[in-house]
Amino acid sequence: MKKNALLIKIKNSWLFIIFFAVIILVCFVALIKIIRKQPIYIYTKVKVGQGLWWAATNKPSIWYVKGIKKGEIERDLTGKPLAEIVDVTYYPSRQENQYDTYLIVKIAVSGSQKTNKYSFKRSAIGVSSPIDFEFPSSPVTGTIIAISNQPFIDQSVEKIIYLTKKLAYPWEYDAIKVGDVYSNGQKQVLEIMDKTSSDTTIISSDLFGNSNASITDVRKYLVVKIRIKLKEVDRQLIYGEEQVINVGKIIYLTTENFAFSDFVIGKIE
Repeated sequence: MKKNALLIKIKNSWLFIIFFAVIILVCFVALIKIIRKQPIYIYTKVKVGQGLWWAATNKPSIWYVKGIKKGEIERDLTGKPLAEIVDVTYYPSRQENQYDTYLIVKIAVSGSQKTNKYSFKRSAIGVSSPIDFEFPSSPVTGTIIAISNQPFIDQSVEKIIYLTKKLAYPWEYDAIKVGDVYSNGQKQVLEIMDKTSSDTTIISSDLFGNSNASITDVRKYLVVKIRIKLKEVDRQLIYGEEQVINVGKIIYLTTENFAFSDFVIGKIE
């Protein structure tokens, strides 16, 4: 009886060892598959900022923008690339000393290319989703504004626009330099080609409603001809990634030496 009980005990021990070994083997194989599994790489266009598109927060300053470098890579614990900066562009914002900054980032995701539903760092992503990166130089937070399975192709078109401004000061005309340009960090996107000015007469009224043509201050009517690179999206012209270009629209542009404030688009060629 004791011998049979001992045999049963030994047999149960071996069964437990075999069962435990099978579990370890299965876990080891699953771990190897996870390590060897090739991630899906997609391309995202990200606007740098707080991350929630509807939140009104300060935009990056120039020192932060200059710290974001093309080619930087965020890696996971095994050393595999999680995110790589493919492109960095920036445009001065209407807020002083702040910039609208855009990145193209190649990221490793899980999901399906058939459904175009992806997760990055275990969080679902899509257009308007917040996204965070930990690059060697600095952390980056932003909002996804576009997603593509293939690299983004620059489809910019070159246009000529005429900017006009009434009641401009003479110093504004003097400060505008033909040949002045602006580069967005990657390429030149606009150039001043020509400028003209004419005197402006201000019509004033006295206490009795009588109108008199008089010049109370020296002012100018300015017309500035600019060559500019735009994107054509759904039959709309876009400067940068967001600023719509239409005749009659007030536009904000800058060159290396001048900021066009309160100028109106008078013509597009």
